Amino acid sequence: MKIDRRELIAGSAALGVAGLAGAAGAAVTKQPVLTDIVIPPAITPEERGLRIAKAQRLMRDHGIGAILVESGPSLDYFTGVQWGRSERLTGALIPAEGKPIIVTPFFEKPSVAETLAVDAEIRTWHEHVEPLSVVVGYLRELGLEGEKIGMEETNRYFLVDKLQSELRGARVVSANPVVRGCRMYKSDNELRLMRAANHITLTAIGNVIDRMEPGMTGRDVRAMLTSEQVRLGGSRPWALVLFGPDAALPHGTGREQVLGQGDIVLVDTGCSVHGYQSDISRTWVLGTPSAQQRRVWDQVAAGQQVAWKALKIGQSAGSVDDAVRAAYESWGYGPDYELPGLSHRTGHGIGMQGHEPVNLVRGETEKLAPGMCFSNEPGIYLPGKFGVRLEDCFYMGETGPKWFTVPPTSLDDPLGRMGDPV
Repeated sequence: MKIDRRELIAGSAALGVAGLAGAAGAAVTKQPVLTDIVIPPAITPEERGLRIAKAQRLMRDHGIGAILVESGPSLDYFTGVQWGRSERLTGALIPAEGKPIIVTPFFEKPSVAETLAVDAEIRTWHEHVEPLSVVVGYLRELGLEGEKIGMEETNRYFLVDKLQSELRGARVVSANPVVRGCRMYKSDNELRLMRAANHITLTAIGNVIDRMEPGMTGRDVRAMLTSEQVRLGGSRPWALVLFGPDAALPHGTGREQVLGQGDIVLVDTGCSVHGYQSDISRTWVLGTPSAQQRRVWDQVAAGQQVAWKALKIGQSAGSVDDAVRAAYESWGYGPDYELPGLSHRTGHGIGMQGHEPVNLVRGETEKLAPGMCFSNEPGIYLPGKFGVRLEDCFYMGETGPKWFTVPPTSLDDPLGRMGDPV
């Protein structure tokens, strides 16, 4: 369908979203100052120990003898070890019974030990030694060489290849039932860290909205967003900033952008608190919004509420995306992923990673359950004109979803607010 048909779509009344829009032509109001940001303590060694115990129970339930987790978020999750990936293996072998071991180069042992937060022996290898031989040696010590060995899903292929070379007939399987079975379901401590990260990000966005002016570049706004989040207590901040027609590209462009009066401003930004992520998108207009900008903004706000109402314990994650896409098609967008419309999934999992399993996307059969965390971001994109994305993260409580940040309801007051404490 053509864009001009969308111009004929009635606004709030046709969408059933009366009250979302502010007065026509109103400028963005001064955003509230969010204060009282509380940074919770980091995950304790005791909680990591409970994670390992749960992983071991899941291994026994699924007939897996041990799992191999190389450096990355999952290694940090279970052991506290924070280490970058290279051609040299640093990782953990966690058996279904017994203590884990950390495998790392000999010369890295003191550095790796600095962040190790669980009871695990560090076993090293020298440069001429195949590190998977250390892994296989421990499997044999425990009598697990004939058992299934689970590979964390982001492990690189060379680990599988070398393991099978060192242990002929090795039965390599996915560790997803174990690792996902732990990481997908956040504890209250994890949820508090995520709420703190979102509090920092939302406050930073509010501070930046009030400082926007014509002539600013995307680089200027990115610098403001990231520096504000660091000032407020966040780490590793990032920001995507898009103006005008470039906002129709969900992940942006390499072109330098200069902000003009009447432009849509779309920011997508986040930070980390003790390793847990935030992710918020906000869209507003510098100056007086056009009727079309206001209408599309209201439709995206309504789309977030369609997703929210579909979030029910026991329903599939994919059913949320189905509900949003059906609503958008009824409003004249799509069909499916076609533009103008919603060209990406409705949301993604989030936790220690900004994007992690599972997603609110068509075909995802994983059932929604307490402790799962997602983004809710059903943007609408009009190529060559502009795009609107509102993104707020939430977690599934015992009876349904709970916001980390509550979405805004008016283009004239586009920040939103914090959700209730965990």
